[in-house]
Amino acid sequence: MSAVLVLVLAIPALGAVVAAALPARADRAGRVVGTLAAALTFGISVPLAVRTEPAGSGARGIHPWQQLDVAWVPGLDLRFHLGVDGISYPLVVLTTLLTLLCCGYTLWSVPGAGRGRLLTALLLVIEVGILGTFLALDLVLFFVFFEVVLLPMYAVIAVWGGDRRRHAARKFVLYTLFGSVLLLVGVFTVVSTTGTADLVRLTAEGGSGLARGTQLAAFILFAVAFAVKSPLWPLHTWLPDAHTEAPTVGSVVLAGVLLKMGTYGLIRVAIGVAPYGAQRAAPVLGILAVAAILVGSLVCLAQVELKRLIAYSSVGHMGFVVLGIATLTATGLQAALIGNIAHGIITGLLFFLAGAVKDRTHTGALGELGGLRETAPALAGVLGFAAIASLGLPGLAGFWGEAFAVVASLRLNSPLWTVLGVLAALGGAVTAAYFLRLLRRVTHGPASPAVATIRPRLAPAELMSWAPLIVLALVVGLLPATVVSMAARPVAAVVSGSR
Repeated sequence: MSAVLVLVLAIPALGAVVAAALPARADRAGRVVGTLAAALTFGISVPLAVRTEPAGSGARGIHPWQQLDVAWVPGLDLRFHLGVDGISYPLVVLTTLLTLLCCGYTLWSVPGAGRGRLLTALLLVIEVGILGTFLALDLVLFFVFFEVVLLPMYAVIAVWGGDRRRHAARKFVLYTLFGSVLLLVGVFTVVSTTGTADLVRLTAEGGSGLARGTQLAAFILFAVAFAVKSPLWPLHTWLPDAHTEAPTVGSVVLAGVLLKMGTYGLIRVAIGVAPYGAQRAAPVLGILAVAAILVGSLVCLAQVELKRLIAYSSVGHMGFVVLGIATLTATGLQAALIGNIAHGIITGLLFFLAGAVKDRTHTGALGELGGLRETAPALAGVLGFAAIASLGLPGLAGFWGEAFAVVASLRLNSPLWTVLGVLAALGGAVTAAYFLRLLRRVTHGPASPAVATIRPRLAPAELMSWAPLIVLALVVGLLPATVVSMAARPVAAVVSGSR
């Protein structure tokens, strides 16, 4: 089964090369090839849950279900070490699913004459980088895959984006490069001090090979680097511009899985490698997380553009994820993991819907949208479902992560964490307010001129792209154990290492 880990990376890489190599006259064929590669990658990612390695005892360290460990750069003792466990597996499957839905979407929604195959190829390259990040068990390999995403996402925004796409793409690159420099310094600090880049060994040692001051410095470097990608306030300002200008599929991938690279890195790398630093910095991380929740929610209340509002909602939702991580408890980390998955499902759906609205009305201004349920009731209904799921209604996927991040904060029985938990709960209430405002502005009232003449029926591409996400929002909401149970043992190992 270890060969499957390589295939999960090799198939989309090969699909990207083939799709990009085809001439412009075979553009549709290139998109079909890319979609088939994405479908095959999704198909082989699901069986990664089959365990081929001995089960871990729950003790400190990473206990992969299956892994591949071969020499990469023997002279520097670097290894091509891949593995999957209950923390990374849900994110791997979410990545392959969203990439498949986005590639399939390009089969019908042509992004430019003769250039659709190139967009599909870039989506597959982004998939390779994200999957590699979730699978890497070598710190240097993790950094390499983390950086693979940068240039193709820049191209997706800069070439296929809106009117201010180049500004948004440059801002994305500048922020990401800033985070990359800090991540590189953190990796160098750890590897040069401990003499190893093996994440399994580093996590098992629990930072024993690093002095306490070095651990704190390494954690700060990692935390800031991952905060840029998450994004965490005040390093979030690149996200609304990137989302607003990116094409629909770019926004879906960006919100659905690319942001998860940051929160995954916090759990797998920052806490795993530098647990003492995590303990010392946890209160600051919690304060910034709650600030992100409140700032993101308040900005959404004043937002007048559809995609920009959804983008700022991501800042708030990811704030709940970071708050759960900052508690350094099993409940908080489980809340963060299910919050990651729920956000990817629901916000991916919201950006698909925002793209559908903008494609029909040619505007995203909330003041120009209204009465959608009068002219396109099916679209309005799905938008209402996604908004209600995102605001955290019990029984839908968005509820569990936010609710238990607050519970984890309150259970610490500390004045600071109690205040943070209460403020986060208030931010959740504001989340409900701005999503209900969104529905009132877009779906209710008389049809505006931009909405009055739109196509009411949903296209087959839209139905096929949205249906899996709708089903998953219900399944994860009603059966959260589908995500939580598989992560119980690795989460216990992370918590034991951070104490």
